[in-house]
Formats: sequence, structure tokens, C-alpha cells
Amino acid sequence: MQIQVQTDKNIRTATDWIEEELESSLSRFAEQLVRVDVHLSDQNGDKPGTDDIRCGLDARIAGVKSVVVTHSAANVHDAYHGALHKLTKSLETSTAKLSARRGRDSIRTAPESQELPEEIVS
Repeated sequence: MQIQVQTDKNIRTATDWIEEELESSLSRFAEQLVRVDVHLSDQNGDKPGTDDIRCGLDARIAGVKSVVVTHSAANVHDAYHGALHKLTKSLETSTAKLSARRGRDSIRTAPESQELPEEIVS
């Protein structure tokens, strides 16, 4: 699983702890996840405000659309942990649906051809 952390110019924090926590929190999904992008931004820039730090997490599961969540909070730590909680719940749902779907017949594949009885064909 590849992890990329991106911040805007108003966010001043080390990102090593984010990568470590992300790896440990999503370790059970490591085989299915290809990449996780973390986007941290300050919505108000230099102006003060409440809940203006936004964390967006974009998790790419192999063969499926990305799972994207966002969370806003007063600081980077709370924004990140809120988004991580949402992502974990969303990944649990997505992977459960995938595992339930695997092994079932699909309506998109043609069933084996069946021969009709002679009395119907004649």
C-alpha cells in the first residue's frame, strides 16, 4: 500500500505520524488497498476560524472505484482522526460487499447454453 500526504501552504505539521497511524489502522485492508492519498488543507487560509482544517482521504481499492471521505475540525489531529474513522467504516462496508459478491453468478456473463427438448423444438 502506497501512502501520499499532501498539505497546503497554511498547514505546518510533520506528516510522519500520519503515515504510521494510517499503516497501522488500515493494515487489515493492506492486501486490497493500492494507494491512500491524504490531503490536508486550511479552508480559511490565514484567517482564524473554527473547524477550518479539512482532511480528505482517498483510498484506492484494486479493481474498484476510490473511497473518498473528508472531515473538518479545529486542528490537524482531529481532522485526520475524524476522516480516518469515516474511511475505516467505509472500507469495511466496501470490502464486505466485495467479498459477498465474489463467487456468485453474474447477470453479465452468459450462462451455459441449454438444449431444448425435442417436443418443444418440433
